[in-house]
Amino acid sequence: MKKSFNITDQNKKLEVLYRDTQKWKSNLKFLEDEAQFITQLLNSYVFEPNTPNLFERLQGYGSRMTTVSQQKNVLNEQIANHEKSLGGMLECKDETCDFTYYNKHEELQKEVDRCLNGFKEVKAEIFNYAGGILKNRKEN
Repeated sequence: MKKSFNITDQNKKLEVLYRDTQKWKSNLKFLEDEAQFITQLLNSYVFEPNTPNLFERLQGYGSRMTTVSQQKNVLNEQIANHEKSLGGMLECKDETCDFTYYNKHEELQKEVDRCLNGFKEVKAEIFNYAGGILKNRKEN
């Protein structure tokens, strides 16, 4: 026997999914702000110039930051499309229909987590590396 769905139940389910998407967008915006700062740091002249392989390391980190930024842009687009499609959930009359939305939502959650965790790893590597090679401020 199929469970009957009413509009109140569907609205509650939709609110939960919508709240998740808002949290994802907020986290990705924060990532964007941090990534911009880190990219500016990598392109600045605050590192000891005689550090072995400095240029190569900074280029590698810069490339990884670009990849993270591209992933973030793709995710923002996917989240926007997902949000637009969530309204269709109100028309669901059975669990099979609901499952389609939940499945897509869950997959997107995994992608967001993967992107955020990947960024955290790169950020930690950069900070660990950069912390030891920053120029000391000269005393007057």
